[in-house]
Amino acid sequence: MAEHLTLPPTDDRKTRYTALLPQLEALVEGESDPVANMANVAAALRETFGFFWVGFYRVVGDELVLGPFQGSLACTRIDFGRGVCGTAWNERRTILVPDVEAFPGHIACSSASRSEIVVPFFDSSGDRVVGVLDIDSDRPDDFSETDREGLEALMQRIGRKLQHENN
Repeated sequence: MAEHLTLPPTDDRKTRYTALLPQLEALVEGESDPVANMANVAAALRETFGFFWVGFYRVVGDELVLGPFQGSLACTRIDFGRGVCGTAWNERRTILVPDVEAFPGHIACSSASRSEIVVPFFDSSGDRVVGVLDIDSDRPDDFSETDREGLEALMQRIGRKLQHENN
């Protein structure tokens, strides 16, 4: 894959995840820098689905630190267990939030965000969370099990290319 995506002419998310996954695998396989890979993955996800905000937070010590993203300004640091991102890190699982206003402790980086999905990714041994993929929508209840499955498959297959070797 060079500088463009080949996407099917449909809005069906499952079909789009199926088409996108091998393209992203090919893209990150040829690049060893995790920041470059996170940047391209965020851009590809936003281009493919038109999400309001797509980005990464990296585990640095006892907090999440903002990584590459596409969208409006974002929170720079998030504590372990705080907000949707910190909760996904703490619980080591994907968190899908249909209404961010109803999520206890939600961190409002943007008042336009209405729903959110956060997917953690792990070190090569699968033991430690090294970061999270955070996606926000400006529409309520915009994410489904299709998104959970597609994004978890993506992170399982390319997560190792999104971390520094010493993580």
